[in-house]
Amino acid sequence: MKLIPLPAFTDNYIWMLHDERHALVVDPGDPQPVFEALAQLGVQLEAILVTHHHLDHTGGVDALRQATGARVFGPAREAVPEPLIRLTGADQLQALGLTFDVIDVPGHTAGHIAYYCADTNVHETPLLFCGDTLFSGGCGRLFEGTPAQMLTSLDTLAALPGATRVCCSHEYTLSNLRFASAVDPTNQDLARYTVTAQNLRSRLQPTLPSSIQIERLINPFLRTRQPAVARAAQDFDASARDEVAVFSALRQWKNQFS
Repeated sequence: MKLIPLPAFTDNYIWMLHDERHALVVDPGDPQPVFEALAQLGVQLEAILVTHHHLDHTGGVDALRQATGARVFGPAREAVPEPLIRLTGADQLQALGLTFDVIDVPGHTAGHIAYYCADTNVHETPLLFCGDTLFSGGCGRLFEGTPAQMLTSLDTLAALPGATRVCCSHEYTLSNLRFASAVDPTNQDLARYTVTAQNLRSRLQPTLPSSIQIERLINPFLRTRQPAVARAAQDFDASARDEVAVFSALRQWKNQFS
């Protein structure tokens, strides 16, 4: 199995997984990068996985389905172009001979789902396609869900095996790390990771995938119960006294951070 991030728009990644014969893609907002990769690699598109309804994740679904006949999988409770196989947490799907577990991760949108494969043979590590829920160094904005929902969703993802490769849908890493450094300035793991990410971007390389273990160490939205992170959130909003309020304050701080 080979895993490839296909750049799209300004900062999206459409993830492609292929075995040199068949492929799946995740959140194809733009069909053109997928068509180009299919032609270059000489592989047939077998499946399209959608995490949530936003157009930059679904805009290419119809064109790809019509051209390739690929099956489309997506969230049960969101408006995704039909026809598709609708999924919710605890469902499974089979594609490329692999089994993907579906995880409900509401917060960014109300019905957002993620896809987790425990055994992919991709560098012998599990694989997570998490859309706009978890980013490297950050998390998605809360457009439809509540802070409590997003905190629960992130806790669920943080509990996955540390080696899990985190395949999120945007190259937001450097901006997320600037905020993380403001929240958690003495975090040496964060400082080291920031240097690594800066070096990758200076060579125009993706910072992704990350890993669950890295995110546990450096991502303030997975570390809201750490005293230093909680204190920083309370400095921003003195009323943030319980864990959901701390998370909410942190997310609001990030929304206005520049």
